[in-house]
Amino acid sequence: MKTPEGLKVRPTSDRLRETLFNVLAPRIEEARFLDLCAGSGAVGIEALSRGASETVFVEVSRKAAAIIGDNLRHCGIVESATVIQKDVLQALRALEREEFRFDLIYFDPPYDAGIYSPVIRQVADGGLLAPDGILIVEHRRQMPLAPSYGDLRPYRVITQGESCLTFFQYEADGMDSNSFTEND
Repeated sequence: MKTPEGLKVRPTSDRLRETLFNVLAPRIEEARFLDLCAGSGAVGIEALSRGASETVFVEVSRKAAAIIGDNLRHCGIVESATVIQKDVLQALRALEREEFRFDLIYFDPPYDAGIYSPVIRQVADGGLLAPDGILIVEHRRQMPLAPSYGDLRPYRVITQGESCLTFFQYEADGMDSNSFTEND
C-alpha cells in the first residue's frame, strides 16, 4: 500500500489498527464507515476488507487523496468507496446536506492540527453518526479529549505507546463511564 510522504502524515501503527479492528469486529460487517483525515486510506480500506458495506474517505491533501484512489484500485474495491478531497469540516457539512449516516466514524488528524474539538462537535451535532454509531478518535496520549461533546460521551479509551483511541457514543440512560481506560 502506498503512503503519502512528509512530516504531516503519521500513519496509524499496524498494532493500533489491529487493536481498533479487534474492538470493532462485531460491528464492522455491513457498516457504513467514514474515515476522516484518511491519509493513505489504510484504516478505511481495512474496514472494507473486513466487511464494511461502504467507506467514505475524507482527506484535504490532493496528493494523499490521489494515493487513496491508487490504493483502492490496487485492492480492487473502488465500487464500495468514495474519496472526498476537502477540508474535513467542509466535507462534514456536505455529507450532512446529503443526509449521510455512518455506523462508524474514524477521525485521525495530525496530532497538532488543533481541529479535534470543532470536528467532534460537528459530528455530535450534525446527525452524521447513526443513533447507535461509534466515533473513534485517535489522539496523542498527553492530549485528553473533553468529557462530552453535545450528547457524545466517551465510553472506552485504549492507550498504546504515545497514541490513544477514544470511543464515543451518544449518551444512553444508565451508561456507566466509571472505568473505561485500557493501557497496553
